[in-house]
Amino acid sequence: MRPEETIDVPEAPSAGFRRVLLKLSGEALMGSRDYGIEVGVVNALAREIAGVRASGVDVAIVVGAGNFYRGLAAAAEGMERATADYAGMLATLLNALALQDALEREGADTRVQSALAVSEVAEPYIRRRAIRHLEKGRIVIFAAGTGNQFFTTDTAAALRALEIGADTILMAKHGVEGVYDGDPNEDPDAKFLPHLTHLEAIEKGLKVMDTTALSLCMDNKLSIHVFELAEGNIGRVVAGKQVGTVIETP
Repeated sequence: MRPEETIDVPEAPSAGFRRVLLKLSGEALMGSRDYGIEVGVVNALAREIAGVRASGVDVAIVVGAGNFYRGLAAAAEGMERATADYAGMLATLLNALALQDALEREGADTRVQSALAVSEVAEPYIRRRAIRHLEKGRIVIFAAGTGNQFFTTDTAAALRALEIGADTILMAKHGVEGVYDGDPNEDPDAKFLPHLTHLEAIEKGLKVMDTTALSLCMDNKLSIHVFELAEGNIGRVVAGKQVGTVIETP
């Protein structure tokens, strides 16, 4: 996303989405940096999300921590997996607070809810409270994943989306247009897939979400929109335009 440009966000959603859960990877906040947060990217992202909220759509966000920490990589280097996962959960809180600050500078009302107890900076995750915040027009950012080791933020996104009654999950990817049948960075012949089912994604081993998250979405018929985190794409998906890949079970 280029923060200096104006983002065209539709004024009213035509797809019928009343509530969405946006899953952001930590890498999406890095911009051109090798790690950490690029302020301009976060500000541009916040402007777009605030615009979507202003159009009347309830917005909840689950944010990852790939820009700071990856539990599996640390586990491979010798750190105990459970400890590495807790460190990753805390890293998601850093991203959540940065995103909250940017959103509030855009005039949005926000709340951060954490699955780990950090009462000085975030509310504890309480499902009914989260729903009430959304009903009052607040953007709710869920941090610390599920609060459990061995579960990814993808699984947290699927779980929170179901708990709050979201209509769909928006998977904003860094540098990829949607789902391919291979890795487009390594295979120039990888084919773009505009539509597929949850089961096809699982059986083909496509790296959309982890298997636990995909299975949870499949069992509850929760659709997933996978698209590139480019300027205006969040608003376009919410407005019902075909952007990226749609994963759903009829």
